[in-house]
Amino acid sequence: MNQELLRQVESIAREKGIAPDVILDDLEMAIASAIRKANEPEDEIIVTVNHSTGEIAASVNGVEMSIQRLGRIAAQTAKQVMIQRIREAERGSICDEYSSRKGQIVSGVVSRWEGSSLVVELDRVEAFLPKSEQIPGDSHRPGQRVRAMILDVRENPGSIRIILSRTHPDFIRSLLEVEVPEVSEGIIELQGLAREAGYRTKVAVHSVDPKVDAVGACVGIRGSRIRNIVEELGGEKIDVVPWNESSKILIANALKPAKVAEIALCFELGRATVVVPDDQLSLAIGKRGQNVRLAARLTGWDVDILTPEEFNAALDVMEETLTGVEGVEPKHIDQITALGMVSIHDVDECGPASMISELEMSEELAKRIVSVCGEAAAKMPAKGKGPRADAQAAPASDAPATEETSTDAPVTEEAAPVEDSAAAEEAPVVEEEATEEPKPTETE
Repeated sequence: MNQELLRQVESIAREKGIAPDVILDDLEMAIASAIRKANEPEDEIIVTVNHSTGEIAASVNGVEMSIQRLGRIAAQTAKQVMIQRIREAERGSICDEYSSRKGQIVSGVVSRWEGSSLVVELDRVEAFLPKSEQIPGDSHRPGQRVRAMILDVRENPGSIRIILSRTHPDFIRSLLEVEVPEVSEGIIELQGLAREAGYRTKVAVHSVDPKVDAVGACVGIRGSRIRNIVEELGGEKIDVVPWNESSKILIANALKPAKVAEIALCFELGRATVVVPDDQLSLAIGKRGQNVRLAARLTGWDVDILTPEEFNAALDVMEETLTGVEGVEPKHIDQITALGMVSIHDVDECGPASMISELEMSEELAKRIVSVCGEAAAKMPAKGKGPRADAQAAPASDAPATEETSTDAPVTEEAAPVEDSAAAEEAPVVEEEATEEPKPTETE
C-alpha cells in the first residue's frame, strides 16, 4: 500500500510539475489537519511520512495512533487540504516556469474570446493576448495555433495571469533568433530595432565575424528567412539594414531605400538634418512619415528631411543674418555650420554654450550671434513646421491597416523588402522603383 502511495505521488508530480517531496510534505500537513479536527485544539500532533518507503507515522501528545481510525469527516478534511495545497504548489510551479521564460516565444491554441482579449491555451495554463498586444488586421479563430511572446506573468490571488504580446519589438527579436541560427549563436548582433506593429519594422544588424554578411544571413537565400517572419506577422514589412558606428552612415542606411545626398549632425540638439534629392523625398519620408519616423527611433537622432533647395535657402538666410553682426567673419559661419547648425533656428535653440566651448569664441560674440538669430527666427516660421513635418510626426495608428505588402520583392543588402508601395507611387519613377517586379536574386 505504501509503494502504491509513492507511485500515486510520482504520477501527480509529473502531471502537475511539482516535486514529489513537496507533495509528501503537503500530505503530512493534510493528515495533521484531519487528526486535529478529531482532537482538541491544544493537542500536540506530529505526522511524518517517510519519503523513501511511504510509511506514515502519527502521534497525538506523544501517543502513536493509526490513521485508519480516522472517520469519513477527517478523511474529507484531509482530501480538501491536499487539493488546496497541490493547487497552490502547481500555481507556484507555473509562475516560476513562465516567469523565467519572459521574452521567449510560446506556441498555443486559440481557446476563446473574452471581450477583446484572446484566450490561448498553453501547455499547462491559459494565457491572455489583450487587444493592445494584437497586430492590427490579425484574425484568430478557436482552434487556430498562434505564436506570441510572454510579456508578463502576474500572480493574482488564486490564479496566474500570463500576458502575451505580438506587437512588442522583442517579438521580432525572438523570431529572428528562431529563424536565423547566427543570431541565436551570437554571431550576428541586433544593435537596434524600431517597430510599428502591423506595418513596418527596421532592424540594424552587425556581424562579429567579418566572414559573415549580417544582412544576407538574416534575409536568407532568396529572402527565405525573412519571408517566414513576414508571413508570421501577417505581411508586416521588415527592413534589415547594416549597423555602423558612424552616425551618418547609420542614418543613411536607416533611411533606405531612399538615397541621401548629405547629412549634417548637430550633437547639441541631437538632430540630423538630411538632404535628399527631390525625386527621393517621398521615399525618405515614407507613407505618413513612417520611414523617417522609424529611422529616427532606430538611430536615436531627431531626423529632419530637407530638399537641396530648402537646405541651401536655410544656409543663405543664416549667412545673410550673421554677415551683418559685428565681429562675425566668414570663417565663423563655416565653423557654426560644421557644428550642425544649418539655420538660424538651430543657432537660437543651441545657445552660445556650444560656440564658446567648441569654437573658442568669445562669450560676448556668441551671445550677440544667438540674439540676432533669435530675433530673425521670431520673424520667420520655424524650420520643419510645414505639411511635410506634420506627416513625419503622424502616429503609427494613423497608418491604414490595408497597406499592401510584397514578400516576393528582391532583397538587397540595404533593406529587405523594398520601399513602401505608397511612397513608390508618390515618387517619380526611377530605375530602383520600376513597376515591373525584377526576378529574385540569390542572397547569401
